Amino acid sequence: MTGRSMDPERVCARAQAIAGALGRLGEPITETQAREIAARQKCDCQEGMFALAPTRRGLLHGAGVAVAVSASAILPRTTFAKAPPGAVDYQVPEDPTKEPGRLMGVDGGYGSRSQFETDVRWVNPTRTASFTPLQASYGTITPSGLHYERHHAGIPNIDPARHRLIIHGMVDRPIKYSLTDLKRLPTVSRTYFLECSGTTGSEIMKAREPTVQRTHGLVSTSEWTGVPLSTLLKQTGLKPGVAWVLAEGSDAAVMTRSVPIDKCLSDALVVFAQNGEAIRPEQGYPMRLLLPGWEGNISIKWLRRLEVSDKPFYTREETSKYTDLITKTGKARIFTFTMEAKSVITFPSGEMNLPGPGFYEITGLAWSGRGKITRVEISTDGGKSWSLAALQDPVLPISQTRFRFPWIWEGTPAVIQSRATDETGYTQPTHQQLIDERGPLESGPLFYHMNGIQSWAIAPDGSVKNVHPT
Repeated sequence: MTGRSMDPERVCARAQAIAGALGRLGEPITETQAREIAARQKCDCQEGMFALAPTRRGLLHGAGVAVAVSASAILPRTTFAKAPPGAVDYQVPEDPTKEPGRLMGVDGGYGSRSQFETDVRWVNPTRTASFTPLQASYGTITPSGLHYERHHAGIPNIDPARHRLIIHGMVDRPIKYSLTDLKRLPTVSRTYFLECSGTTGSEIMKAREPTVQRTHGLVSTSEWTGVPLSTLLKQTGLKPGVAWVLAEGSDAAVMTRSVPIDKCLSDALVVFAQNGEAIRPEQGYPMRLLLPGWEGNISIKWLRRLEVSDKPFYTREETSKYTDLITKTGKARIFTFTMEAKSVITFPSGEMNLPGPGFYEITGLAWSGRGKITRVEISTDGGKSWSLAALQDPVLPISQTRFRFPWIWEGTPAVIQSRATDETGYTQPTHQQLIDERGPLESGPLFYHMNGIQSWAIAPDGSVKNVHPT
């Protein structure tokens, strides 16, 4: 923290101001008003609810409810036009305590979310990427149905019974694995973030996208389950001199990337499950490679082949694409795998509106491909001063960490920012620091690995918009 935020008197005054602001939230009522509200909400169904033993009338009433539920369970409407994706449109009773609810299983057995929740992934115009609604996220785990997705030739539909993973090349025993074979091997579950290296890549020179979903939505966190790649490579046996592995997918793009053998033997996984169920087709069903902390493109989906070699393969995706153009020199960096420390405030963020001055909790996500997040700082004056945010447990390596910061907005213009530091000591840079290092990128390819500090401007009317730092 800066000297200003460490002043004990200022810290005490700020804590008192926050406590006072918190006390003004909600709508105060008297005990008499509370009892009147409770009396209006009473119904016969409450008789016996608080007794030590049920009355005969209560037992009879309960039996009647059971019969009513079994005889007339609330079923979905015949039309689902009003329900958002992932939900079912059910009738909404005037008073849910006056009639039985629906039976379990009427949604088919898989389950659905509330029809009043509407957040979905935003799909780009070319329909090659979908963005996680970070502005609506809680905690750190991304629901599988909202996890970002990126593909280069559509989502293939693969029969797991016919799919095979082949490992060959500089190995002693080439092996072909089915999905069933993989599931018989010792498995592990790990929580990791996954991020496209092009995330925020269009934001380097000026603010372009309006919301945090559009700026940072190509990053998500899941629990992944699968087999360590080192286990499979040990089964095949590696010959002397191996240095790289070619990973190849079963999509129409035949996505291929070269992976250093050290990564393959450390924390790389071949995963078949995500958040407790089979990975979804858009995430690589029936199996994908997962390289924790590295750019998402190299975690090959729909994995079908691993070829062990003594040199990289220089594929299309690591030469013409997914390289870092250095405009200062006219050259490009290749094999820049690691996603560096990054953070973003998700509330308040672009296109939100604060209803008025008062207490707000600034919150967001921080992550690093190098390990754990150790510190997140918040600025409410455009980077002039910084204060520490609280990190919410669990703080896991190579996983998104939720941060929180109490703030009283005075109703005046403000620019809020977050800045993350990981356990290696690396601190998230500004846009200008990245431009000074690699040169400007006015047009053309994306500015890959763009992890600059994000700024949100809050106007006196409470509106929030994406602004470029000065």
